[in-house]
Amino acid sequence: MSKEEEFEDGAIFDSNAKKKISNVIGYFLDELDSYVDKAGTKDTPFRVAKMYDELLSGYTTNINKLLNNALFDVQYDEMVVVKNIDFYSLCEHHMIPFYGTVSVGYLPKDKVIGLSKIPRLVDMFSKRLQVQERMTQEIAHAINDLISPKGVGVVVEGKHLCASMRGVKKPNVMMSTSALLGVIKEDHSSREEFLDHIK
Repeated sequence: MSKEEEFEDGAIFDSNAKKKISNVIGYFLDELDSYVDKAGTKDTPFRVAKMYDELLSGYTTNINKLLNNALFDVQYDEMVVVKNIDFYSLCEHHMIPFYGTVSVGYLPKDKVIGLSKIPRLVDMFSKRLQVQERMTQEIAHAINDLISPKGVGVVVEGKHLCASMRGVKKPNVMMSTSALLGVIKEDHSSREEFLDHIK
């Protein structure tokens, strides 16, 4: 299969867009000229274009296909918590990765979400150019819109390479963000229960 044929299978970029990205990376490598290994970087422009197609696939993820009808009517009124969901995203300011874990909790009213779908929702929102604060809110509001629970809590802990490998150069800095909706925000005991679960 030729590289042009491989380009046809994109998640977000079509073949022409991938060729343009590949060309830009090629120009960038040409500017580095004698500093780079020509043999080792020969296919790098193509690989970078394919990589961004994967890393930004959250923009074209269809939430209904993602859920695949995994919303269930269940009479259950205790908290549901899924924690330590790994994520990887790209900072929209420098296009450098940030990564960490997401913990999600909700108090069901009538419906629950299939277990595997919550990590998939995290993937959908993290595979975009992001800021952690917005991603945290998007995950919480998506769950709230999908099942209308009594409350939702999302906590994200992330390490940002834009602060670790450049700029301030502080590799151990961890950023925490939260989004609390409904009773998890309004009721002290529900909020404490959620936070105790994810400790």
